[in-house]
Amino acid sequence: MVVDHRHSGCHGGHMITAGQMRAGRALLDIDQRELAKLADVSLPTIQRMEASDGNVRGVIESLTRVVEAFDRAGIELIGENSPSAGSGRGVRLKLANPQTNNHLLATQAGKRKQSK
Repeated sequence: MVVDHRHSGCHGGHMITAGQMRAGRALLDIDQRELAKLADVSLPTIQRMEASDGNVRGVIESLTRVVEAFDRAGIELIGENSPSAGSGRGVRLKLANPQTNNHLLATQAGKRKQSK
């Protein structure tokens, strides 16, 4: 069954975006293959998730495994407009200027498509 994660309630209602997945991996200094091992999912599953635009869509069990793997590794996924419950350093995307952020996101998406 394929579920839109925005409505899945996965891991306390947190959504996960492709950007959060890449950022989480960067903070852990791991590649997609290592995340797949940590989450006990296939490498193509991680690749498909990270290729998503915006919120990750996929099989709820796989989404749950990825979110839980990040949690076990010490990564807190912070939902939009949600406070952080943890302590320690972190990174959050500010949406103070949506036009600038959309331009940056579109530029990054274009770069990713060109590199494929």
